[in-house]
Amino acid sequence: MFAFLSGGTGTPKLLRGFLAEYPAEDLAVVVKTAEDLWYGGNYLSPDIDTVIYLCAGLLDTDTWWGVRGDTFETHEALARFGDDYFITVGDRDRATHIARADMMRAGLTLTVATRGIAEAFGVKSSVLPMCDTPVSTMVRTSGGIMHFQEYWVIHRGSVPVLEVLRSVQEPPKASTEVIAALQGAEVVILGPSNPVTSILPILECEGVVDVLKTKPVIAISPFIGDRPVSGPAADLMRARQLEPSSAGVQGLYREFVDVFVQDIRDTTEVHGALRFDTLMVDEKKSRELAREVAGIAGTLT
Repeated sequence: MFAFLSGGTGTPKLLRGFLAEYPAEDLAVVVKTAEDLWYGGNYLSPDIDTVIYLCAGLLDTDTWWGVRGDTFETHEALARFGDDYFITVGDRDRATHIARADMMRAGLTLTVATRGIAEAFGVKSSVLPMCDTPVSTMVRTSGGIMHFQEYWVIHRGSVPVLEVLRSVQEPPKASTEVIAALQGAEVVILGPSNPVTSILPILECEGVVDVLKTKPVIAISPFIGDRPVSGPAADLMRARQLEPSSAGVQGLYREFVDVFVQDIRDTTEVHGALRFDTLMVDEKKSRELAREVAGIAGTLT
């Protein structure tokens, strides 16, 4: 079984290739929840929903969020009431948020609610939130502290970030389901997602790194040179005093990663890294990279 640490769009693009090449039942995905929030009275968990919709064949892979072909009548109606509704949510996507909020208000954990939603969509892979306690990624700017969603959705990542913060009610602890999935995996894969906002929140959950030290781990860099494939990873790496490059990413994961993969076009030299085409511009490229990564996994096990 393959286990993935996922967030954003990088790992889901790799997961698309694995879903096309390998049985869905053999895939477990631990998803970052540090950008979740209660929004419009409902519970928004964007990265979990991206993985569920992808596994269900419903994801809009033009935007890599939301349901393909969704409508936005409710969002457009709510927008007239002010700027509180700054995140564009589709009508069918909103139904997922409503169902999740109802389950959580009834006392279910996010893990149990996620399982119920995944089953409702017929998802056969195991989709697991990283923990069941609230974690929020915040950024400090010259204008103050804001939630990552505000930084990325309202400001489009254009505000200089001075510091990346994690707001928690209690230290996050990986669920027993997450630990079991990682322990049961033959190989753990860190996809090419933003290291600071997508992968680090999972690694910060108690128990995760300890398990990774005992497993074969493959990590794929999201950088080509000093630029990320997408998103604000470079700015956020700098805000964490990390080099915004594959070398910086490899250093961040060095404690537990066995094989590090970077792109064939990357001008940064990382000693011992393997090189493949990591630009997954379509399903064909995702499948090719999935086969390469699975091949590496075979040598590790």
